[in-house]
Amino acid sequence: MSNNRKLSVKLVLALTLVLLVGVYSTTIKGKFFNPADDPNPKIQKLKLQPNFKAEHLYSPSEAGNGSWVSMTFDDKGRMIASDQYGYLYRLTIPPVGADTNTNKLKVERLDIQVEGDTSRIKMGFAHGLLYAFNSLYVMVNNNPTPPSTMNKGSGLYRLQDTNNDDQYDKITLLKALVTPGGEHGPHSILLAPDKQSIYVISGNHTDVPEMDAYRLPKTWKEDNLFPLIKDPNGHANDRYAPGGWIANIDPEGKRWELISAGYRNAFDIAFNEDNELFTYDADMEWDFGMPWYRPTRINHATSGSEYGWRTGNSKWSPAYPDNLPAVLNIGQGSPTNLISAKDARFPEKYRRSLFAFDWSFGIIYAVKLRPEGSSYTANAEMFLSGSPLPLTDGVIGPDGALYFLTGGRKLDSDLYRVYYGDNTSSNAPLTSSLNASQLQLQNTRKQLEKFHGNPDPKAVSTAWPHLKNNDRFIRYAARIAVEHQPVAEWQEKALSEKDPQILTQAMIALARTGTADLQPKMISALASINFAQLSEPQKIDVLRAFELLILRMGKPTGANNAKLIAYLNPKFPTKSNELNRLLSKVLVYVDAPQAVSKTMTLMATAKDDDNGQKTFTSSADLVARNPQYGLDIAGMLAKTPPAEKIYYLTVLSEAKTGWTAPLREKYFKWYTTAFGYKGGNSYIGFIEKARKMALANVPKEKFEYFNAMSGNSLLITRGRNVAVIGNPKGPGRDWKMEEALKVVETDSTDRNFAQGKMLFTAALCSNCHTLKGEGGGGVGPDLTQLGTRFSNRDILESIILPGKVISDQYAATDFRMKDGSTITGRLKNEENGKYYISMNPFSPQTLQVIQKKDVESTKLSNVSIMYPGTINRLNKEELKDLLAYLTSAGNKNHEVYKPKANKATTASVK
Repeated sequence: MSNNRKLSVKLVLALTLVLLVGVYSTTIKGKFFNPADDPNPKIQKLKLQPNFKAEHLYSPSEAGNGSWVSMTFDDKGRMIASDQYGYLYRLTIPPVGADTNTNKLKVERLDIQVEGDTSRIKMGFAHGLLYAFNSLYVMVNNNPTPPSTMNKGSGLYRLQDTNNDDQYDKITLLKALVTPGGEHGPHSILLAPDKQSIYVISGNHTDVPEMDAYRLPKTWKEDNLFPLIKDPNGHANDRYAPGGWIANIDPEGKRWELISAGYRNAFDIAFNEDNELFTYDADMEWDFGMPWYRPTRINHATSGSEYGWRTGNSKWSPAYPDNLPAVLNIGQGSPTNLISAKDARFPEKYRRSLFAFDWSFGIIYAVKLRPEGSSYTANAEMFLSGSPLPLTDGVIGPDGALYFLTGGRKLDSDLYRVYYGDNTSSNAPLTSSLNASQLQLQNTRKQLEKFHGNPDPKAVSTAWPHLKNNDRFIRYAARIAVEHQPVAEWQEKALSEKDPQILTQAMIALARTGTADLQPKMISALASINFAQLSEPQKIDVLRAFELLILRMGKPTGANNAKLIAYLNPKFPTKSNELNRLLSKVLVYVDAPQAVSKTMTLMATAKDDDNGQKTFTSSADLVARNPQYGLDIAGMLAKTPPAEKIYYLTVLSEAKTGWTAPLREKYFKWYTTAFGYKGGNSYIGFIEKARKMALANVPKEKFEYFNAMSGNSLLITRGRNVAVIGNPKGPGRDWKMEEALKVVETDSTDRNFAQGKMLFTAALCSNCHTLKGEGGGGVGPDLTQLGTRFSNRDILESIILPGKVISDQYAATDFRMKDGSTITGRLKNEENGKYYISMNPFSPQTLQVIQKKDVESTKLSNVSIMYPGTINRLNKEELKDLLAYLTSAGNKNHEVYKPKANKATTASVK
């Protein structure tokens, strides 16, 4: 570990200790307006900026109306909202400052009755809602079983009131969308700034439907020479390029145009005051600590943009020229919403912000965009937070106030309103934030984006000079413009180009659109570039061009391979991590001499950097916002996997030549070191898959030797405490929801930490779940943040009724066989015509293999792999101790373990 990392760990741990003894609350009070005088605890838990006020308007879950995840306002100023797993609702909300005794909030469920039909249609399950063009647009994310005309499946629908009775009576399916279900399906809907069309966004589990036009050329592939390892826990293993996507459609849904792609699971999109489009994409928390981890981030969704999400460990570096970098990397979290505050009655600095909602940490970030070139950079601040506050959606209402929802996954759901002062500040249209130079650069980019579509005789001549533009977004737009033109019209121009920057971008375009017979000429052209005279970003572009021509046109042979190796091998290694990553995977793939030995040297000496993905939130930030989760992060920092070393470890897993006996022993011994680090839920699985790939390349007679050397024995019990260190005393009972909740919420102080920890194992929780990095990670969700996300009711419901809500990341799959039988298990992998299924959550490494040809159909199972009744051996006090241990995240300094007298004293001081 570097001295800097040791220092950062010490600082985080020190800050954690300071926060735990009481400075935290003082610091927060000095920075935020705290609405402590409001009697409603749902307001008291919020932290707001000064002079902002919050109102709790309604609790859908308490009223039996579900858990709401989307909303919009209609032309009469009424809110329309949707339960994630149920109906649409329409609300008439009293104005700000109104007497609520005389102005009551009114809620009505929208049961849709089509004209001429007496049946009622269940519309809802909406991740996105938009009222526009005298219609309600509904983005349904639902796979009803069985399908029914009364219960609509996934897709975009248009609801209309044709007889003016204020009830929707016409439903039009504009586009059915294919998704296996879950929370990575179709999401939000947004009206274009000119109010003439609509934008929609979908997650990476939604197939891209056939479009009428493609601003991003339909030539996408995985495009990564890095040895592919799909997620060891099976997530998104059947999802490929281009990932999540954004499209523009006309009001009738007749013309669909792909705008942007390459996202993981961005829920929402927003236009800023310059009418530029942005989105807030999700991370893959299971990848935490791995070299391919990408934080949650704000992206500028320009025409034809690609953001490089790929399955497993194949995600692209933001430095690659064929995708674009984030405007702002935020960090860990679960993005659910992004809105522009330009129409809010807020101070101008907030009106010029995008509000980014994080479900995990209960934070609304105010993202402040700053024009930079033809795009933007950004910083952010925490605008609002609460714990727990599972944020799902937000919108600026017609009154200029911010309305937001909490809930999702059938959690307790609430509707809030936030406004500034007395809500009378101006919300007049904002002027552009661009100066003359920035406006000119944006106009240049937009002129090039006009060629993102049909062939145009002016496109190549217009775009060509901009392939060397200093502005990355303009360079990108120019290349996409060229790729939209017939390749025969510009391939000779590309091959004869002498300017190294233009040549590089032209070769990238040609690799993506040309034919394999061009590869020899392309290698010669790229090898003519004076590499030493290039800047680091330009060198990255050259190396990526080489990688793409190998990926798209095949592994070079003979003289062509020799020429490529002769050009690249002397340049490896360098002082740059990004260059070394590219050089190592290319040179190992083409069997370059000394590639293995050079990469082994790097694996021994490499030091981590931020890989161009420095985040707005740091570990210290997480501690300050959430001391409970911060303790876990601080602990993980001390054992954070060395990302660079793991990158080279993975590169070498497929190296078949170039090994000496000492190198091979040194390589396999390092796996035992790798198994000692702590990362996300999939960390150990990724390391183990790389190990198995590497073992496949050793001589058969040496397999057992290297298998043992590389830590096979460590995997038998790694991360899994299977020994029960105690047993419940009982007597147990068949716990029911309301009875258990009453017990837990009665006298739940002075709990027994040691007993709670023992029960975490004895009740089998640790077999499938991790908590603070310990336990059976990957089978079930990590429980470290449980107490900050969920109420006691939510936690007990998940234990007693485990099948009520099942995240798609942990869902089993039902395989309907052609012989009529059904096999249920977690899909861990699929390749070579086979499904690999884990059927026993207590032995997830034991896989059953099913031939795809024998399977008639598959669907996500509605039965949880978690067994019910796991707490039925516990008595009342044991149930309280287990819940205390879970909500405290295994932190014995948590308030639930404070003596009652001290707890009362603390409260009186506050």
